[in-house]
Amino acid sequence: MIETGTPRPQPVPRTLALELARVTERAAIAAARLRGKGDEKAADQAAVDAMRAELAGLPIRGTVVIGEGERDEAPMLFIGERLGSGEGPEVDIAVDPLEGTTLCAKDMPGAIAVMAVAQRGSLLAAPDVYMQKIAIGPGYPSGLVDLDASPAENIRALARAKACPPDQITALILDRPRHAGLIANVREAGASVRLITDGDVAGIIFTASPEETGVDIYLGTGAAPEGVLAAAALRCMGGQMQGRLILDTAERRRRAQEMGIRDFDRKYELNDLAGGDVIVAATGVTDGSLLRGVRFRQDRIQTETLVYRSEAGTIRRILGEHRRDFGRA
Repeated sequence: MIETGTPRPQPVPRTLALELARVTERAAIAAARLRGKGDEKAADQAAVDAMRAELAGLPIRGTVVIGEGERDEAPMLFIGERLGSGEGPEVDIAVDPLEGTTLCAKDMPGAIAVMAVAQRGSLLAAPDVYMQKIAIGPGYPSGLVDLDASPAENIRALARAKACPPDQITALILDRPRHAGLIANVREAGASVRLITDGDVAGIIFTASPEETGVDIYLGTGAAPEGVLAAAALRCMGGQMQGRLILDTAERRRRAQEMGIRDFDRKYELNDLAGGDVIVAATGVTDGSLLRGVRFRQDRIQTETLVYRSEAGTIRRILGEHRRDFGRA
């Protein structure tokens, strides 16, 4: 509750939507110049440098709460870094300059550049640890699925809500050895499993439009920072999500505590992960189900970007055309 006399947080100006698109476009183009080169670090660094350069001129007073690393562990876009021109609203910033570094390095589908801007204090400042995640799209009763329920219970609950048998439910899961038991349980419940090698931000976004993507539910364990970014996008589209940080060592608990987390077992709801007014932008680096990758033409560069805004519930798809020197220093 906001006390009397306390200034209310201001919505993120809608004019920032196009500015954010430019930020992710520049990062995507920088990374795309290294597509298929086999160098994950170089592609990631190129995207980081490009995103940071563009953010520096943005009319905001921003603080990175989800970045490339925690303070003193990353040269750029670290958690706690201040970005923007120093004028404009106070905002939280969450960035993943290149989600799917391996996908980009191998020129595989699904690499994107993505970022979110939200009202100050409304994004969870998550340490770089794993997070248990579950997500579904809009249109279902609140609390339909739950991290503490079994995979079979969640599949059955979703099937009942959709008025279909479990064998018409598709769960998207990261293809990792740690998920072997989860995958088996989902299949035993009768549902289909779609595996992805990387990119669980896009994977969670898929749940918001199952008619187009064929994905009904996201399940599994992935990086916590990507979980916050995905939650920000889902806030704009509608849907449900829960996450729980995996703080299974003293070092991870120490890092979480330093970032203000006191309840190590807390189950975060969607609004806990990303509350307030949020704008999210994502630009394709390589071709994927969500976005088309960067196209280098003889005299132009083409990009495809999605911009989501929670306050209005709008989703805009932007096809950009840029000069060949766009984003070069």
